[in-house]
Order: sequence, then C-alpha cells, then structure tokens
Amino acid sequence: MTTSEGPEDDQHCAVRRQAWDAAKEVPIIQDEQKVRKRVRIIQFLTCSLVGLLVFALAFFSKTSLIVLIGLSSKASRTINNEPYALLFVGCLLIAPSVLTLMKSFWKITFKDSKSPLTVTLVWVVLVESLVALGSSVLTLVCMPNFDILTNVMLLNGVALSSALLQVLANLLAHGRRRFMAASAVSAVFLIAGFAFFALNYLNKARQEAALLVGLAIGSTFLVSLNWWENYAMLFRVTFFKNTIRDIKKARNLVNILSSVVRIAVISIVLGAYVKLSGQDWALVLSVAPSSRTVVLSLFAVQVLSSALCRWVAVVACKMHAVRRSFVVPMISASPAALVAFTLAVWIPYMQFDQAGSSNGTFASYCSSLVSEGGPERSVLKQMVTDLTLGVCNQTAYTEGTMLGYALLGGSSISWWVGLVLCTLYIWFLGVLRIERTKDLFVRNLYEAAFIDQSMLLNTRFEVVHQPRHNSKEKEKMTIYLCATMWHETYDEMMKMMISMFRLDKFRPKKNQFSDVAFESHVYFDDAFEQNGDERCVNEYVQSLAEVIREVYIVFSDDGTDRFKEREPLPEQKLIQTPYGCRLQYTLPHGNTLTVHLKDKKLIRNKKRWSQIMYLYYLLGWRLNRPYFQMYEEGEEELASIEERLKKSKENTYILALDGDTDFQPSAVMLLVDRLRMYPEVGAACGRIHPTGTGPMVWYQKFEYAVGHWLQKTAEHVFGCVLCSPGCFSLFRAAALMDDNVMKSYTTKPTEAFHYIQYDQGEDRWLCTLLLQQGWRVEYNAASDSYTNAPQEFKEFYNQRRRWGPSTMANALDLLGSATLTAEKNKSISRPYMVYQTMVMAASVLGPATVCLMIAGSFRFVLKVDANVALVMAVLPPVIYTAICFYLGHAKSHTQITIAGILSIIYAFLMTATLLTIIGDMVVQETFMTPSGLFFIGITSMCISTALLHPHEFHLIVYGFLYLISIPSGYLLLIIYSMVNMNNVSWGTREADAPAATAAPPSVAHQKNVKCQKLCRLCSYSVEIQVNEEVKVVSTAPPDVPVAAAEAAVPSQQEDQYVFMAVSDF
Repeated sequence: MTTSEGPEDDQHCAVRRQAWDAAKEVPIIQDEQKVRKRVRIIQFLTCSLVGLLVFALAFFSKTSLIVLIGLSSKASRTINNEPYALLFVGCLLIAPSVLTLMKSFWKITFKDSKSPLTVTLVWVVLVESLVALGSSVLTLVCMPNFDILTNVMLLNGVALSSALLQVLANLLAHGRRRFMAASAVSAVFLIAGFAFFALNYLNKARQEAALLVGLAIGSTFLVSLNWWENYAMLFRVTFFKNTIRDIKKARNLVNILSSVVRIAVISIVLGAYVKLSGQDWALVLSVAPSSRTVVLSLFAVQVLSSALCRWVAVVACKMHAVRRSFVVPMISASPAALVAFTLAVWIPYMQFDQAGSSNGTFASYCSSLVSEGGPERSVLKQMVTDLTLGVCNQTAYTEGTMLGYALLGGSSISWWVGLVLCTLYIWFLGVLRIERTKDLFVRNLYEAAFIDQSMLLNTRFEVVHQPRHNSKEKEKMTIYLCATMWHETYDEMMKMMISMFRLDKFRPKKNQFSDVAFESHVYFDDAFEQNGDERCVNEYVQSLAEVIREVYIVFSDDGTDRFKEREPLPEQKLIQTPYGCRLQYTLPHGNTLTVHLKDKKLIRNKKRWSQIMYLYYLLGWRLNRPYFQMYEEGEEELASIEERLKKSKENTYILALDGDTDFQPSAVMLLVDRLRMYPEVGAACGRIHPTGTGPMVWYQKFEYAVGHWLQKTAEHVFGCVLCSPGCFSLFRAAALMDDNVMKSYTTKPTEAFHYIQYDQGEDRWLCTLLLQQGWRVEYNAASDSYTNAPQEFKEFYNQRRRWGPSTMANALDLLGSATLTAEKNKSISRPYMVYQTMVMAASVLGPATVCLMIAGSFRFVLKVDANVALVMAVLPPVIYTAICFYLGHAKSHTQITIAGILSIIYAFLMTATLLTIIGDMVVQETFMTPSGLFFIGITSMCISTALLHPHEFHLIVYGFLYLISIPSGYLLLIIYSMVNMNNVSWGTREADAPAATAAPPSVAHQKNVKCQKLCRLCSYSVEIQVNEEVKVVSTAPPDVPVAAAEAAVPSQQEDQYVFMAVSDF
C-alpha cells in the first residue's frame, strides 16, 4: 500500500515553488564533509610541531649519550671518577628494559597472557644475550676510546644486518621485489663505512687500536641482530614462522624474559669491564658534587628524551605523518648532532686562530688545550675541551694531514647514506586509521643508545611475494542504524533525522568506495492512540513524519538553482505488520529508512523490547534466516554455509541510538575501525556530550566529562568498559548472536532484582552479557555524539533513579561471576575484578562519606564539636529517608521537591566550606593542611585532566557547581533511588494520561483564565494563574462523541496525513 502527503494527482510530481516565495526556513545542519582551510592549516602546524618535537628529542637523546660516553673515558678531565660515569651509561642502557618490564608486568596483571614454548624461550635468551652483549661492549668499552665525531656516526652502522637480510629476502622472493637496488647499495655503503673506519684507526701507532676496531665492528653486528623478527618471516623457514607466532601469542612473558636477560648481561659486562680495566667500584661512593650534577643531568636528559621520542614517534605514525614527522626527523638527528659537535670544536679553534697565539694549526691548538685547565674553568668549557681533546688524540689530525679528515668524512657519509637507503621503504609505508603499534613496529622495546636507528629499523618491512589485497578490507560492511523513540520532541527528532540523512550523504547506496552500506531503522514505542473505534497514530508520529519531510527537502536541495522545482517527497510505503505497521522511505542518495510503529496492544513496549525486536528482525530474520533456508534446501554443503554465515556476522554491525542523538559520520567510522581492527571487540562506544541549558545540564556536562576522562578511560585501560550506552554504541553482530547474549537478553523479569537489572538499565545488562561471554567492550574518546540531558531537577532524579540501582545490580552480577568471566574473557583479570569490587565498596560507602564530609563542613564553618557536627550531618538524611518511606511511590514528586530544597541548603553549606578552606589557607599562609591538601589535590587533578582534553577544557568551569552539588548527587539521590526501587516506570518523557473520551455533560463548570505567568526558578517551571469559574453549555448534541465533534473541524494543515492501523492485527 502506498500513500503520500499530498493529493493523489500530485503524488509523484515535483513541489513547485511559488513566485512570491522568496525565502525559506531550513534546519541548521552542521556538515563535516568539507575540510575547512583553517582545519588544514591546524593539521599542517600540528604535524610540523610533532616532527620538530621528534627531531629535538632524538637530538637531545643522541648528544647527551655521546657526551656522557665521552666523559667516561680515561682522558676526561671534567669527571675524574670514571666508574661513576660508566655506571650511569649502563643504567642508561637498561632503562628501556626496566620500562618494558614494568609495562609487561602491568599487562599480565590486568590482561590475559599465554606461556611460550621452551624452544622459543631458548631462542629469545640467545638473541637477547647477543644483542645486550653487543650494545654494552660498544658503548662501555669501545666508544669511550674513539673521538666524538666518529661515535656520532658509528651508531648508524647497526643497519648492516638489516640491509643484508633485505637483499637476501628480495633474492629469494618469487613475486615483486621491493627496493632491491636500494638495499644492495645500502649494504655496500655500510661495509665501506666500516672499511674507512678501520683504516682511520688502524693507521695509528697504538697496539690496542686493532682490538678496539674489531670489538666495535663485532658489537655493531651483534646489535643489528636486534631486529631479526622484521625479516625472519620473509624466509620460508618453519622454525622462524613457529617462533614468531609463539612470540606474538606470549608477547608479555617474552618481553619480561628479554628485559631480565638484557639487564643481567649489561650488568655483568659493566662489572667485569670496571674490574678488568683496573678501576675500583668504591670510587662511586666518593663523587664530587659537580661531577654528580653533570652525570645525573645528562642521564636524566637522555632517558627522558629517549622515552618521549619513542612515544611521540609512534603518535606521528598514527597521525598519518610518517614522512615529515617521523622519517625526516629521525634521519636528520645524526647529521644534526655531527654538525653541533663539529661547531663545538671548530668555533673555539677559530677564535684561537684569530687571536694569533701560535701558527694557527690544529696541532698547536690541541697542545694549548693540554696545557690549559684548572678548577677555575667552567664545567661547560671543560666539557668542550674534553670533547676537543678526544679529536686531538687522532694522530692523523695532529700531524696536519688530510687523510684522517677524508677517512672520517668517508665513514660518516657512508654510514648515514647506508641507513637512509636501508630504511627507504618507510617513505612508502601505508598506515591505516588507528593503526596498532604492534602492526607499525616489530618490537615494543626501543634502544636508548640508538633511538633514531632503532625506531627506523624497528618499522615493519615486508617483501610482497605477489600482489595481494587485504580481503577483510575489501569485504563490504552492513551497518544497521537502530533508533528507539517514544515521546521525543520535534527538535530531538530533527537531530536524529539529520544525523541519519548525513550518513546517507556520506555513503550513498551507489558509491565508489563500496566499503559500507547503511540502513536506518526507527522503532517507535506506543505509536498509536484510540480515536473512537479506530486506532490512529499519535501526535509524536505525526511530528516525526513532518520532520522527515522537512529534512528530506533540505538534503535533496543542492542549492545551485533557486528557481528550479523541488524534488518530490519520498515515496512512503505503509506496510501492515503484526506489531502495528511500518513506513518505508527511500532517502535522497538511495539508502532506506524504515519507521516501525509499535502498538502496545499488540506487542510489548519499552526500550528493551524494541531492541529485542530489531535484534531478531535484523539478525535473525534478515541475516540468519536465508542461510537456514539454504541449509534446509540443501543448496550448498554445511561447511560452506557456516563459513558464509560467519563472514556475514563479522561484517554486520548494529549502531544503537536514542531518538535524540546527534552525530557525524566520522564518529561512526571511528567505531567501525575499532571493531574491524580488533576482532575480540564486541561493542564500542564514544564520548557522549549532554546538551541543553540550565544548571542541571551544566552539572551533567562536568559529570559526563569527568566520567569519560577518568572512569571510562580507566576501565578501557585496566580491563573492559562495563557499559556501552545505548544512545550511541556500535555492536558486532557476531557478538550479539553469540550464546547467552541475545537469547538471554529476551528474558522476562520475574523477580524484583530482574526488573532493576533487565529493564532499568538495559544497555548495561547487554554489556554484562557480552563481557561474561568473553567479548571486549571498548571506549573511543574521539567518537563524539550529542544527546539531550534532563533540564529539570525532577526529570534528572527520575532518570538517575533508574541508572543507580541498575548499575549496582549489574556490577553485583559481574562480580558474582568474576572467576568464570576472568577465565573466559582475556581482557578481564582477577585484579581488575578486585578494582571493580573497590569501586562497588566506594559506591556503597558514598552516602556515609558525604555525611562525614558534611559533618566536617559543619565543624569547619560553625566551629561546633565533632559529635554535634556528626549528629547535625546525619539527622537530615535520616529524616528525608523516613519522609520518602512515608510518602511512598505515589508521591514521588513531593520527595523530589524536598530533595531540591535540601540540595539548595547543602549547596550553600558547601560554598561556605570552600570559602572557609581558602580563607584558612590565606591566613595560615600555607596549603599544607589536611583540608588544603585535599582541596588543592582535587582541583589539580581536574585541571590537569582537562588540560589533556583542550577541546573540552571549558567544562572545568562547571566543576564548582558539581562540587557544591555532591550532597545532592551522592546522598539525597541515593536515598531517593533506594526508596523508590519499586517504581519501574521510565521517569523521563512521560506524558499525562489521556483524557476520557466520553461526551461531556451539557452543562459544566469551566475555568476562564484571567491571568497567567510562567517563569523558571532553580530548574523548576513555576506557573502562576488566576481563573474565573464560569458555566458553559455544550453546543454538541449529547449523543455525539467528542472525537467526532473535533473531527468536524477542518484541519488548517492540508499536508498532514493520519495513518490508520489495521484492526485485524
């Protein structure tokens, strides 16, 4: 059956604009399809800033390391305590291992981890021992004996094994070869660099030069084995394949083992070298203050800059700024350090030459430095002198020949060019949105002594054996947008429809991407009302039809021609269904919108049953039923049918929405990326922003912000998010269709506990079922959505009256099955359940804590005895509890009114307390008091957290309102929720009961309004009205129903259409 909103002859005609219609009214639509120029500039500046930060951190890491190694040499005059400097060089080497050890222990504590095989453990111990031996010998034994310019570029030689393995892998590849020529030339340059280096130092008269050169080359080769995983999979060797698979499976335990091995080997090499070199460890206990300051400062700079450089570099790659913010800064760090050290040596020499102190040769300058010195020289000048003397120790330099300069320049250039060519593949690295770190880099461990080389060589390299595509990326997804509606206002419906039409414009049904298909569904509860003997749609459905008409006109109008005829309205198909009826629309870009109108006399109403309805319709009837029919008809084998059904489940998602949610397409795609990249994730939610005006909305803005900044983030990191809100969450079909999830969700409540858990917090219960079945629920802070928040005190209390008990009930259910859930869900550990137990205990003790806080406020402000203050704090909540029990559910409005009055009194008390605390700190001229430390601590935590979210920093302003409302939110609200747990009504958007349809008496007393005034006071709507009672005689015959009398009045809106439900259903 097809209907339309206009006359029958104009049903398929375009809407003609009248000649006098010079203006139009359209809803405000914020579109993000086009990137503004300002946004592009901000993106460019951000990427540039990140690139500069990566470069600066890598530069400071390298220079501080080289200086510290130089100070640990025997020739150093800045620090006369060589073991002390060597000790911190060793600590510097093990710092990344310590950080990795802590992180791995953290993950094992809160995440699941498997044990590796014995052969894997042996291989890891062997490789890590060789790498740790190479890095410790190179930095502790060899580099202190070389000049500073050689040390800067020598570290680039660790790319030798990577270059050779790239060449070998390309030779063995059967398909397309990647960067074959670059890898071969890189290996040649790196070998040439070592040759120049050997010639330069073997040209000396010292006998130990050959030993040091051999140790340096061998140690560099051992260090280069660190990235064997990057190339082992390129060789079709079963041992490497099984080992790498086992390492990925037990990554946390492997990291712990490798960290312990590295710490042990480096410690052994350090201790042995100090003893074998004839030094005494006892000297570390008698260090001059100046030497201690210099060494500790260099150590702190190196450790912090290395750790931050690694973190910022990962961020740069995830920002799709791999070239300008990662590769270019990293490959520029070594030349920049070389230039800096060269200037540090060259500038004083030029000043010496201009002074004319001698013949101006570099040898004479070195001789003058040897004779200079003394305690009167500053630490910085002495450090520069030591670095210059290290260069002076080169015999070739002091003799004035150019051979030393040529060999030094040749080795430096060869090593650097070899590193650049070896990592050339990174310039063409394709990075996906929200790329996982383990997919970007082979190892989580970075090298403190080789921060730039380790980050570049650690980037994944894969030889493409044959042209291939990620089949999962090519598979098309189907996303069902499922919104539940009830008594939403016109503006709220407008937000939802605009969001759905945005998605239709973002991905038309026929598009070039072919990656995702959207289909929108709206499930309208209690959509019909009785009109005489007929059931017709209510005013809310009529408002929705009008909203769809207006939004359709806006999105179908491209605005290019103001005088052309408008597009015709969408064809509306009215289909009779057992639950009422449904309307089908075809949106401007080809996608469909279906409005399911539910009759509460034919099907259960309320949100959970609407969700069950679309779960079984979309996932059962639309998704599962065709494959079941294929199985019954025997068209394909069972294994093939099951495999196709599994793929369909993996590529089908449901976006749960409320009727007032506003979102952008990018927010949906961020959640889609999360589920596609992490197959264990069953649901993902975004950042919910409450909208509206008034103090109650301000309170909720800060509450939502703190809840997302701290609680949701903590749940996401430590374990799993416990609640993915139904207003904007994406669910995986495979997770919903899993055992004990969708079927259990249809359970009818039969006990008091069931009513609280099942119907009062349905979204939290659904997440509890997912967690208990082993699925992970995640939070994406970048996915923003907006929903209307309660603006009235009464509506807010009624909403939280549902949320509070349901949260407690689901938490108890999850804690009751903690052992089984931890065994089945690898993202939930027993320590995480202990954390949730502590959160539960804090919630239970919340009212008592607030009472103690109020008692402290009374004592602080009124200067009364502690016992008296405690009685004064406990007495009002006790009286309020008794009043609530006495009034009962029938007078919940009175309970809320009393709570509102008490909330205002408590707010004044909290304000006085805060002012008194601040005044006390001013009088005592210190904040080192219990109340001062608490106030400063809470304020600092909120401000620092807000600074990490600059786009939401303005919400910190509402923190004062939240603070003075703590007694209302954490004491009175809990009492109200506890007393009214037997009230299972929704509490928000509830309309008054419809008036009786019986005919009015012929004579009635009615009120004539003489004066009416509406105003708002403290989130309450106050109405003042003066009436005059008059006698009215009805003009309608007594046997005519009121509905018929009203129907006789012609409608002023000719385009409204009333859809009748079929009485047979």
